[in-house]
Amino acid sequence: MDFADVTAGIAERLKSGTLLPFLGPGVTALSETTVPTSHEALAAWLGSRVALPRRARGNCWAAAQYIESFRHRVTLDRMMADAFAHPVPPTPLHQAIARLAPAMVVDTWYDAALRSAFAGRSDWGEIQAASRAAPGENRWYRAYDCTGTECAPAMADGWRTLIYKPHGCVTPFSNFLISDADYVEVLTEIDIQTPIPDTVKTRRAGSGFLFLGCRFHDQSLRTYARQIAKRSGGGHVVVIDGELSRNEERFLLELDASVVRRDLAGFAAELAERL
Repeated sequence: MDFADVTAGIAERLKSGTLLPFLGPGVTALSETTVPTSHEALAAWLGSRVALPRRARGNCWAAAQYIESFRHRVTLDRMMADAFAHPVPPTPLHQAIARLAPAMVVDTWYDAALRSAFAGRSDWGEIQAASRAAPGENRWYRAYDCTGTECAPAMADGWRTLIYKPHGCVTPFSNFLISDADYVEVLTEIDIQTPIPDTVKTRRAGSGFLFLGCRFHDQSLRTYARQIAKRSGGGHVVVIDGELSRNEERFLLELDASVVRRDLAGFAAELAERL
């Protein structure tokens, strides 16, 4: 395999709009940052702040559920905000994506590096998943314009680029899907696409996704990615290195994705230069 040709082909698909970026925590890990950059690191961070029972250790969703159940949701949200309080500098890949300004970028981690990369533009906005844990809260997501001001989700129709944060984000108002209860509620509806914004459904049509820095070792992550990719244009590409679990292998086959076995740092640097 000629990696240069593969990277060039992926760059051309991104430029043409037939491929959309889908970023995981591994992309955040390319930045010089102190925030957690994996689900395991986030679980460890939560465990360093709260004495967790054995069953919740090492699992960020179970750890978050324990904190929500025994310390209150407000405590969990405050801890998550603290975990991601330090601004993450945009990487060259974030900056290249901002210059390209694709129709949509799916960013699945909780940091705001991509928002920072887009800060010099005014033709974009963000939709973030929102927890329904608060009494009376019935929204699945919230929309923010480029200034960070909350707006009606319908405003997204006028944006050149949509940043979609399906698990929430620390900025501007700390929306987080993190506890088991959050995902139970979302996943009961996601098969009929209710928690996914209409503009995401529109923008994914005709395009595939380029999965970067993503792992699919947890059922919730696989289910969410599957439903975001549902009714898209297909032709997905997954850049991944290291050993895959059996569930990950099955999931990639289900996506019918082309798998590029490259280290993310090298690939991201090459891709950023081509965009």
